[in-house]
Amino acid sequence: MKKMPIGLQLYSVRDAMEKNFYGTLKEVKAMGYDAVEFAGLFGHTAAEIKEMCADLGLDPISAHVGRAVIMADLEGVIKTYADIGCRYIALPWADWKVELPGADGYEAFKEDVRKISAECKKYGIPLLYHNHDFEFVKINGENKLDILYRDLPADVLQTEIDTCWARVGGEDPVAYVLKYSGRAPLVHLKDYVGEKSAHMYALIDGGKTDDVAKEEPKVPFELRPVGYGVQDVKAIMEASEKAGACCVIVEQDNPSMGKTSMECAKMSIESVKAAVK
Repeated sequence: MKKMPIGLQLYSVRDAMEKNFYGTLKEVKAMGYDAVEFAGLFGHTAAEIKEMCADLGLDPISAHVGRAVIMADLEGVIKTYADIGCRYIALPWADWKVELPGADGYEAFKEDVRKISAECKKYGIPLLYHNHDFEFVKINGENKLDILYRDLPADVLQTEIDTCWARVGGEDPVAYVLKYSGRAPLVHLKDYVGEKSAHMYALIDGGKTDDVAKEEPKVPFELRPVGYGVQDVKAIMEASEKAGACCVIVEQDNPSMGKTSMECAKMSIESVKAAVK
């Protein structure tokens, strides 16, 4: 496979970012990451961050920005990330009780997504949606995530499939990335061990969903650096390339294995590069 750029979702190292924004970006670049996906700007201006990334040779490819944050200042927020040089903006999650298919606020959520997407288009920025596992709860046999992507076409909303949460939600992450070929410019590569004691969202919607809770697991769920869990890293990388992704983004929500967040980030990039060389 060709060399796929590897990015880091900076939420993974948010503790380090808060202490030393530029120093953390510099260390992330030294680890071997090509790009970063922002999760907050920590008081820095767009001009400052653009200059930092240019100085370090880091691609500020994307940012996670919540619906409420964007809608509070639609034009200003999108312009800020465009000024940084972000080529994508992703909604990091939706409130499963309010915003997803089957919820009372779903229509309002879709309306806001259309508004955000239209504003992003002024800068040539596609809007993406980043999933967790709760979107894989089913309504009449269909995943809520698939319903969302059916209701909002690709010119409005593209995918940022989180391969960990897809697998936790019961899907084959490789097959699921390929399912959205041509609509998956960024893919999240995340690893884990164990399983949750029950699908976290199995009993929502007053029994309207098809899922049922699982028995207690033998191995507790824990997020891990990429390559230290159950994921087939090479297969996900190959699927991402086939699906047309321009970057695969490493994410680890919380550090584990007795390591710091930065140590986990370094372990992840080393594993990814070893898997595809």
